[in-house]
Amino acid sequence: MTTSSVSKGCFVFKPSAKKKKKTSSGLEDYFTHGCEGAENSEVRFRLCHDLWNKMKTDTEVLQDELNRKILDSLLDFTRKCSSTRQHSDWASQMRASEIPTAALVLGVNVPDHDMTFQSLSDLLQQSVTPHVASVQAKECGALKHLMKRVLERLMDTVVAVDDEDEEGAEQTSTPLHKSVHCSLSTLCDWYNTKTKKANTPGKKRSSPVRDEQQQPPVVIIFKDLEAFNPKVLQDFILICSRYVERLPLMFIFGIATSPSTIQHMLPHSVSSLLCIELFQSLSCTQHLATVIDTLILTPQFPFKLNSKVMQVLISIFFYHDFSVRNFIKGVQVALLEHFYSQPLSVLCCKKKEALLNVMQLSHGDLERIRQLASFKRYVEKQESEEQVNLLKNDTHLKIRELHLICLEKNVWENEDYLSAMKLLKIFAKDELITLLQRCVEILQPVKSKKMKSAYVQLEELLTKLKQLDTGAAETAPIDEDIITSPVKDLQKKTNLFQLQKTLLEMNESRRAKKLSPFEILRNEAIDFMDSLVKSHLSPPESQTLNEVCYYSSSASVRRHLNATPRTSIQAALSTPYHFLQNDSLKTEDGTVSNAAPDVCIAYKLHLECGRLINLYDWLEAYATVVSAAEGNNPDSDHFGKVDEVKQYPSITFQYERGSCLIL
Repeated sequence: MTTSSVSKGCFVFKPSAKKKKKTSSGLEDYFTHGCEGAENSEVRFRLCHDLWNKMKTDTEVLQDELNRKILDSLLDFTRKCSSTRQHSDWASQMRASEIPTAALVLGVNVPDHDMTFQSLSDLLQQSVTPHVASVQAKECGALKHLMKRVLERLMDTVVAVDDEDEEGAEQTSTPLHKSVHCSLSTLCDWYNTKTKKANTPGKKRSSPVRDEQQQPPVVIIFKDLEAFNPKVLQDFILICSRYVERLPLMFIFGIATSPSTIQHMLPHSVSSLLCIELFQSLSCTQHLATVIDTLILTPQFPFKLNSKVMQVLISIFFYHDFSVRNFIKGVQVALLEHFYSQPLSVLCCKKKEALLNVMQLSHGDLERIRQLASFKRYVEKQESEEQVNLLKNDTHLKIRELHLICLEKNVWENEDYLSAMKLLKIFAKDELITLLQRCVEILQPVKSKKMKSAYVQLEELLTKLKQLDTGAAETAPIDEDIITSPVKDLQKKTNLFQLQKTLLEMNESRRAKKLSPFEILRNEAIDFMDSLVKSHLSPPESQTLNEVCYYSSSASVRRHLNATPRTSIQAALSTPYHFLQNDSLKTEDGTVSNAAPDVCIAYKLHLECGRLINLYDWLEAYATVVSAAEGNNPDSDHFGKVDEVKQYPSITFQYERGSCLIL
């Protein structure tokens, strides 16, 4: 069933059970349908799926490690506050009259907060208390709604509030559950019932740890504190403070901006009821840098991002949401696009598997390789006989190695690199040894033969530096006659020409002085590192077959991640065939199809006008197009006239609807 006009109705198509089963298990079919190079699409799908699962697992482990410190601190805080209630000294009793509150500053990367709070909630339920409730501002517009959400998530039951509409909705949606009254006294009774099950009369009290387990705290997490209504939050804290002796309450405030938010939202009479301790999470920029090191700047994963794609993802991070989670989703989109649109991505895998896949390449795949810009540059540098073999002989082409190196540009031409090399030339012995030790640690796990050779040479330089005598290492033998005599002459002469001549002699004498053993080794180490950089860190665009592993379509990533609703709507109105896939909607550029939806017809005619539009002329032009669609005689005198259109109310209605949607 097809529809040619949006205003003719809204149709619901209920898919059959067979189609549901096909779409639920047909992820691979969806990937292979319409992708470039369908002959090896199954292998590419498997490689893409396996690679993303590995990247996702490593990222989750990394994020757990980064959040571990702050989460462990929060767990210790909850345990400490819970144990404080067990002591009988005066200070503990004074603090027990306050509500323990953890102010958790997470930063402005709000999309990442849900994952952090979910991990915190799981850890609290596993090791501290089963009574944890998380609330958000959007579901707690009034005090009764906040109380209702807290009680429902702690007690796992339906809570009744004084609202007829909500009561009716609850009765119709969950008629089998018995509702309870919405008050903290109800929560206290429920908590006492829960804890009495653990405190049976036949058992002896053993230790404070045992008592802490028998009276676990009730933790309430406010995920987005800044978004809460200050009046609602104040009233809730005042009510909770009256039950603090009967109920071991504990708050966790999720703060995105600054800890001073608490002072701005809560007056002193309310904030004095809280015992607040501040916790600061890792900044989102540090988190992003660690993720980039794990996902991109590593030889573990063969998939790489072009410099333009990286710039798009980093720009979205800094100028939109500061979300590491969304950055990882952007990498996932680039990975999927690369394997979907690049048939040669079948070689984007580990070396052993890539060599096997090379032998399975078809003639069409080899022709795609020959069309790559990087391969053409490589062929131009070869001898004439080798060029013929590479362009004509498929067997000869299959055994060529893949050269994959990741860098944006020539680092040694960068000003920062030149400044760093100058700085190295004035390093002291201990500073240079520390730097070389870090280089050795980086190269140690690398298995490449060239890197192993560089590793051995660095170790030799490091050993020589350590063996140098500290006193004689940095002191060069100085000829006192060469240095002091010009200085004495400088004090006597006042002529400008003689002064310039003396200074030049001093400069030459310093250059001609004999270098110390340390300075010789330092220059040798600097020259070696410079040659290492120039030989191994050339840009990826200069490497042969870099298109296999490097994704470079920054426009595609920007289109997927930076949504532009206005552009999408204009494209849909201008080219409805792209979305409806109806052959009758195919038109040449600039023409209007009379079979198009009425909104599209009105929009196309609207584009033909200037800044101002005459509604009568617009209606007449619309009537001309639609009359042809209705099958009216185009040779008649009244064809497309407004008087004729009035006889067809449906056409008038379609025009009014389309013009209203556009204007």
